[in-house]
Amino acid sequence: MILFILLIIPLLLAALSPAFKDVRQFGRINAYGHGAALAIAAMVASRLMYGRPLSFFRFFYVDALSGFFIFTIALIDFASALYSIGYIAGDVQEGVITAKKAQLYYALFNFFSFSMFLVTVLNNLGFVWVAIEMTTLVSAFLVGFYNNKKSVEAAWKYLILCSVGITLALLGTIFFYYTFSVHAGIKSLNWTDMLARAPLLDRNVLKIGFIFILVGYGTKAGLAPMHNWLPDAHSQAPAPISALLSGVLLKTSLYAIMRFMIIVNHCPGEPFAGRLLIIFGLLSMGIAAGFILVQKDVKRLLAYSSIEHVGIIAVGLGIGGPLAFFGALFHVLNHAVTKSLMFFGAGEIVKKYGTHNMNLIRGAARVLPFVGILTMVGAFALAGSPPFSVFFSEITLLMAGITAGRSVVVVLFLLFIAVAFGGIVHHFGRIVFGKMPEEMSPAPARAGVKISFVLLSLFIVFAGITMPGFLDKMLRAASAVLQ
Repeated sequence: MILFILLIIPLLLAALSPAFKDVRQFGRINAYGHGAALAIAAMVASRLMYGRPLSFFRFFYVDALSGFFIFTIALIDFASALYSIGYIAGDVQEGVITAKKAQLYYALFNFFSFSMFLVTVLNNLGFVWVAIEMTTLVSAFLVGFYNNKKSVEAAWKYLILCSVGITLALLGTIFFYYTFSVHAGIKSLNWTDMLARAPLLDRNVLKIGFIFILVGYGTKAGLAPMHNWLPDAHSQAPAPISALLSGVLLKTSLYAIMRFMIIVNHCPGEPFAGRLLIIFGLLSMGIAAGFILVQKDVKRLLAYSSIEHVGIIAVGLGIGGPLAFFGALFHVLNHAVTKSLMFFGAGEIVKKYGTHNMNLIRGAARVLPFVGILTMVGAFALAGSPPFSVFFSEITLLMAGITAGRSVVVVLFLLFIAVAFGGIVHHFGRIVFGKMPEEMSPAPARAGVKISFVLLSLFIVFAGITMPGFLDKMLRAASAVLQ
């Protein structure tokens, strides 16, 4: 029952949004709702750490891996809902959007949240495909929300490229269904059924199917070279939506890849899924590191950083084993939290300076003292500096690579994260500590901004210094599903 409440909350909030004319008031109600969803998600994840997976009507299936992703989505939803209160109210006050369009924003925000939750609770891999396509359709309206030339162009590019990717993923799903029905004798796409009969499946058909799955869902996840839509979409969406796109939308596609990877890994024979994941992961890291160095747009810089971190997660999944799976999932959460903080910071800075061009943004620490300083902290965390949480998930993956004897992978991994580190710290150092423009004056941060920044910053620091017991058990239980 508690799982269905989690799914109902965003639908209820979406239905209520047109009834409130006061945008700020509904923003607070929306944040309360997602705060309740986060509490429920934590209870679901906690229950799944110790108990058996939950199954309802063979249609819904939630195990520890699902619980981890549900918690991650709920956490970023809550932070984005908090940040949206002042952000959207400010857009209405400045005349950028109307109050009616703000109501539409909150309706789309909650449909988007619902569709991401839905991906993680479905047993049938065909319906997982439908839910991921739903996330694309809803989020496309949010990418083009401001309805200007660049945002509409980004939304169309996002729709076209991700639709091509999702079509390839459907073809991969069909290949899996074919070998399951022919060689296992059961006509079903339920993940639990396929996993139980994985040894009976035809390995050659699985190889073909997984290639389509990885390329198809990898397009939506932002893996190179299928990443072209991502910098445009993330740079044009409202800042809270950019946080959701980067922090959790990309991860729902990775979640789907993980489900198929588990089936492939349970089929006897030489592992091949891991090799493909390592290749695409290192390619993503290398391409992203190069583009990070030459970026001029602050939000596109963060978008390319997302491609790098998705590559890091893919490499961890490809290395495999308990330590690598633990590190990959830890990095999923760390990147989601850190990137949300960075997109919130970029959103405040862009609003104040009126430009995305990093060459025109200087002295943010003086213009926006609270936001500027915490954004710089977030930049060091995102780049992988100790003592922040991203550093420790990256170190965990490096240790896993060394233990597995993947020396070439480890060297390339270190090279790419070093290049990205230099680029991110350099760019944000200039933004935060450069000379403040004479026409600018210091501005205080809104309450919603402070709460969301503090919430995310505390996690980044605390999870970097020590591993909380709840988080450790949740990650261990989730990584056990991947093995």
